[in-house]
Amino acid sequence: MTALAPEELADLRSTVAGALRAAWDAPQAAGRDGAGEGALTAVWDVAVRQGWTEFGGADALDALVAVTTELGRLACPLPLADGYVAARLLGEDVAEEVAEGRVRPVVAPAGSGGTVRFVDGAGAATHVLRLPDGAGDVVLAPVAAYRPTPGTPAPAWSDVDLGTEGVLTHPVTAAEAEAARAVVRLALAARAMGAAARSAELALEHATLRHQFGRPIGSFQAVSHRCVDGAIDVGAGTALTDEAVRLATAGDPAWVLAAELAVAHAADAAPRVQFGAHHTLAAIGYFEEHEAPWLFRRVHGDLARLPLFALAAGEAGDLLVEGNAGLPALDLGETAEAARTELRRFLAERVPEGLTGEDPALLDLLGDAGYLAAGLPPEYGGRGADAAEQVAIGEELTYAGLAREARVAAAMLGPSIAAHGDAEQRARFLPLIARGRMPFYLGYSEPETGSDLAHLRTTARRDGDDWVVTGQKAWGTGAHRAEWIWLAARTDPDARAHAGITVFLFPVGLPGWSLQEHLSLGGEISCSSFFDDVRVPDAARIGEPGSGWQVLTAALAHERIHIASGTARLLRLFDDLLAVLRADPSVAGPRGSAARRTVTELAARLQAARTLVASSTRRALAAGSDSAAAGMAKIVGSELEEDLGEAVLRLLGPAAALADGPNAGAPQTFEASLRLSIMMVVSGGTNDIQRNVVARSLGLPR
Repeated sequence: MTALAPEELADLRSTVAGALRAAWDAPQAAGRDGAGEGALTAVWDVAVRQGWTEFGGADALDALVAVTTELGRLACPLPLADGYVAARLLGEDVAEEVAEGRVRPVVAPAGSGGTVRFVDGAGAATHVLRLPDGAGDVVLAPVAAYRPTPGTPAPAWSDVDLGTEGVLTHPVTAAEAEAARAVVRLALAARAMGAAARSAELALEHATLRHQFGRPIGSFQAVSHRCVDGAIDVGAGTALTDEAVRLATAGDPAWVLAAELAVAHAADAAPRVQFGAHHTLAAIGYFEEHEAPWLFRRVHGDLARLPLFALAAGEAGDLLVEGNAGLPALDLGETAEAARTELRRFLAERVPEGLTGEDPALLDLLGDAGYLAAGLPPEYGGRGADAAEQVAIGEELTYAGLAREARVAAAMLGPSIAAHGDAEQRARFLPLIARGRMPFYLGYSEPETGSDLAHLRTTARRDGDDWVVTGQKAWGTGAHRAEWIWLAARTDPDARAHAGITVFLFPVGLPGWSLQEHLSLGGEISCSSFFDDVRVPDAARIGEPGSGWQVLTAALAHERIHIASGTARLLRLFDDLLAVLRADPSVAGPRGSAARRTVTELAARLQAARTLVASSTRRALAAGSDSAAAGMAKIVGSELEEDLGEAVLRLLGPAAALADGPNAGAPQTFEASLRLSIMMVVSGGTNDIQRNVVARSLGLPR
């Protein structure tokens, strides 16, 4: 299978609506007096002329999914995937007939009798392709008659009577039949998500233009957050589908699991997005002159047919519990994956068993190899790694539970000092950071303003060669054992918002500095720190006075590395959960049980967070920082952590609430993760604030 380049896929998607402009209009074609049958026949003719019916013969799954997603945006049920499957299973002769439009098949599951129910697009089809449940015969039978069955889908599904002449049968293996069902399911999910995505766009546009009570409705947080959640679900669906197609194109058998994760996500997310869009559109989107009702019908019609083509191996949770593999691996690019492989070899060969955490011997090993501050230049002890390589390295070290605190210093301080520190500061601090020998805490948050740096109240007043710092900082995690503080203070009281902020790096323990320790729910100690006219030398200033916001944001481009580390930590927890379930299958219950469905949901959400990080990293390398995608990944991952902790308790019982519970000895236990999960949602700006940030990037008004 040869993959199309991203720009080729983009061009293909952009042609769909234009090519179908004259043939298909959802309100008329889908919903008026049976007009959908003639319109769908016209659409099929367009598909033949455009070459879309050739995708099966060319084994072009990426092109199929791209066009099918765009068809969803038009609420158009053209069964391209059905023709794709027929061409793949029945050989070159049938593939040619499908390509030329002489055979126009719709897929149905195996069954007895000459009538098939719930057939989509029957009025424009010539044949029905029946898939066996396992190894057996695939049957291509002509449509003898059909009877529309009005309901939610539009155009209506039909009951189809099969003809008995010219029936073609062909034996297929169980694997071939399973792959065919996986393609059909992925296409249905992609089309449903395409329809939901279009509805989300309409709602977003409406939220920016519609005024109520003298304000655009998008300025109301309830509306803006609903739009953001829709964008997150759509972005995750796109990323999951892209990963499944990538693996299929590469010939990786894990593509079936990846596709099922995309299907599971769509089954939950597409209706959620669709309903959310309708709630924003309100009465305007409720009437059939609008696109939204037809998109609603498309979403629910497509998802309702998924059970007809259930995999023999079960849903994603079944594949994971009953198999030996975990979630499909992601690909951050050749250099990043080479760095990942190299690090795995290094850990296996050089790091003795039992050397974990922040052990000085471990820090020496990792520091000598440049892994603690991989993004720094080699002359300062790093590896000069790009963002994708840093993500791959961070994921591996986090999964193994190694040197978390040392790597936080490298990610938070290293980029800013490298970009804004003077030569003496770079020479002094960067080697310490790269060796994991710079324990510090952040002086950002304050009791009255939280993490809103635009309104921080701690001040630094110039006095000769010193600065005099006065104020209070809150939630300084690890401050009780830190040797340095990275402090943001207001140096120009007349400047507004982020202007007038300056950053300082100086030792703790200076006269006038004091701490008060607080033990958190997660078990770590965070501190309030007090500055009573603390005199700090000007040499501690990083960057020019008043340029603190630029200094602070130098590290924000590395935010996705922190997020990737968080998802890697969740991946380790999820793998630990799978290990427990595989050791005692009775805990996971039989197929179809609530426990299996829980595993499916957790897997889909975790893979969504991981794919969002991967896709945002790739986009960042191509076009610069992508704070919206990073924020989306943070929201998905942190909220998943809360739900994962709750789910583990339900699945494994009271033992999961103990420190020596089912995954005792792991980098993080189930119960510790549950307690920590609250902090993951609120730290760095609560998820409510994150949603506001994403809302701005979507163009919603303040």
